[in-house]
Amino acid sequence: MLDICLPGTGGMVPLKNRWLTCLYARCGSHAVLIDCGEGTQIALSQAECRIKPIDMICITHFHADHIAGIAGLLLSMGNAGRTEPVTICGPSNLIDILRALLVIAPALPFDIMVTEVSGETDQFLSAGDMMIHPFPVKHMIPCLGYTISVPRMGKFDPQRARELDIPVRGWKMLQKNEPIQIGDRLYTPDMVMGPPRKGIKVLYSTDTRPVPEISENGKDSDLMILEGIYGDNEKIDKAREWGHMTMPEAAHLGLAAQPGELWLTHYSPSMPDPAPYIDDVRRIFPRTEAGFDGRRKTIIFSDENSYAAR
Repeated sequence: MLDICLPGTGGMVPLKNRWLTCLYARCGSHAVLIDCGEGTQIALSQAECRIKPIDMICITHFHADHIAGIAGLLLSMGNAGRTEPVTICGPSNLIDILRALLVIAPALPFDIMVTEVSGETDQFLSAGDMMIHPFPVKHMIPCLGYTISVPRMGKFDPQRARELDIPVRGWKMLQKNEPIQIGDRLYTPDMVMGPPRKGIKVLYSTDTRPVPEISENGKDSDLMILEGIYGDNEKIDKAREWGHMTMPEAAHLGLAAQPGELWLTHYSPSMPDPAPYIDDVRRIFPRTEAGFDGRRKTIIFSDENSYAAR
């Protein structure tokens, strides 16, 4: 099970009724935050997203509306009692950027582990059961999209376990994908576990032009969350100039990837309400929804192989 929340959906500047775009994902006792603009700790509080469990903060790029709030958030996490290390990942030069931003947070009660990623290789990071994969997108400066996946093991075969004379007391460990030694015999999960089943996958990408990497990484995902800075293509020249994409462009990526659902986010301050554009966008990809501050979804494991038939 993966809990997803959009604490904020705004781009460029926070508004009185719209915080800056970020994503909060939680699986069990572990949480991941993608992006941390000004006021993110307030947006998280209003959305009832607990900050203490955040093990990893993933930064897409170094524009202020995606990273300027990180010192305040880390200080709030320390005040909430966090003592375990926190990993922060993002594009090259992340170490230098954080060194400057964290001058005002010099005495945190936990260690900061910094990982610079390019997204050019199949690099995976982890937070609990969540696997985080960065990939490159196309903005004015180096920028990353991310997928968050929760893999799912195959089914346990109790009949096979009995045939191998595996004591029942060892079954639980094998179901956790851990080998167990009983007497002089070593039992391994592959002896009794079936092939991996479809897990959970969420893709998040903002501040980018449409690129194939987005639909490729989002293929058959449960949820794609993409930027829709303008509601139609009337301002597409401006979107191209500044490295953004419109709602219709995002919907075409959804059409190519066929996720279970597409949420739009990172709205321009000039667009007070995205709702009037949704019907037109759904003509491109019917399973499109307008994100809003506090929107959440709990994604559970499914045995379905694809969402294309929905």
